[in-house]
Amino acid sequence: MVSLTTTTLRTVAGAALFAALGLALSGCNEKKEETAEVIRPVKVVEIAQADTTRKLDYSGSVKARTDMNLGFRVNGKIVERKVDIGEKVKPGDVLARIDATDYVLAVRRSQADLDSAEKQVQTTELARNRAQLLFDKSVGSKSQLEQAELSYDQAVSTRDSAVSALAEAKNQVAYSDLTSDMNGIVTTINADVGQVVSSGTPVITVAVDGEKEVLIAVPEMDIAQFKVGKDVKARFWSDDALVLDAKVREVAGSADTQSRTFAVRVSLPNDPRVLLGMTATIEAQADNTQPYVSIPLSALAQRNGQQIVWLVDRSAGIVHSRAVKVADFADDGVRVADGLRAGDVVVAAGTQFMTENMKVKLSAASAQQAAADTHAASAADIVR
Repeated sequence: MVSLTTTTLRTVAGAALFAALGLALSGCNEKKEETAEVIRPVKVVEIAQADTTRKLDYSGSVKARTDMNLGFRVNGKIVERKVDIGEKVKPGDVLARIDATDYVLAVRRSQADLDSAEKQVQTTELARNRAQLLFDKSVGSKSQLEQAELSYDQAVSTRDSAVSALAEAKNQVAYSDLTSDMNGIVTTINADVGQVVSSGTPVITVAVDGEKEVLIAVPEMDIAQFKVGKDVKARFWSDDALVLDAKVREVAGSADTQSRTFAVRVSLPNDPRVLLGMTATIEAQADNTQPYVSIPLSALAQRNGQQIVWLVDRSAGIVHSRAVKVADFADDGVRVADGLRAGDVVVAAGTQFMTENMKVKLSAASAQQAAADTHAASAADIVR
């Protein structure tokens, strides 16, 4: 009797133990189910209307529309330079001077040749007059008179040649001074005192006063967006508040052989704040051949080598992935050419934690923004 009671008690205890274990396991399963049902808050952005234009920015430097590359018209050794870079010059100012000793000697020689020619003219003129007198008295022959006249004409021609040679020699002396032809500013000095230069070699560059322009280099992919007369904006690194309306003046007909870019010159309005050499940024609007939308860089994810974004289904409260085609990257994020449309809600952060059909909820800020967008859309419908 005692043995039977002990066995019964053991059976009851085992059953109770199994029941307790069953309750414990059931509790664990419930906890796992509760963990799986956690809804993750997400930060989102709503896609607005696709952009139909894009901004083109190219930097360049301010230059004068006209630059004079001045050089001596004769050969020689530079003995004096009278200007420095940045100095203002006006017509007639002497910029540099070469040694004119040889040219002064040439003037003296030409002057002596002219004096000799003048004496020869006087001599032949006397001979011609004498021959004419003898011929009139029938003492001299006709041939003697003609010879005297020819000698006189030859002497006159020699004198005229000497006059021209003297004027040329004097010009050579004058050319030993390099002078400015117009008002401007010295921007470049290519030769200095002691250097021997040949005629025509650029020695000093002067930027002519007047219209200024910005020279930019545009790649071939964007050169079609720059036409002569196109309105653009010019901003300057030295002053963020300085923004001028500018206009494309000239577009190069061929690309540079080394950089493969096209030179574009943009005319600037006359503004005293704009100085030569300043760095400027030219901003232009380009029509998109394919509209795009912009999203934050943090919204872009990658799966199996493909770029994707995570879209939020507001009605179901879940996310699902969608492949997108990226056009390019910009300072403000990523430009997407295909895969998104206006009204799509995209997860903006934490994309690495997203899985297909994961339950999410909008953050408070995102919910308020979505409500504001919905209210604005309803108001617009009422107005319409």
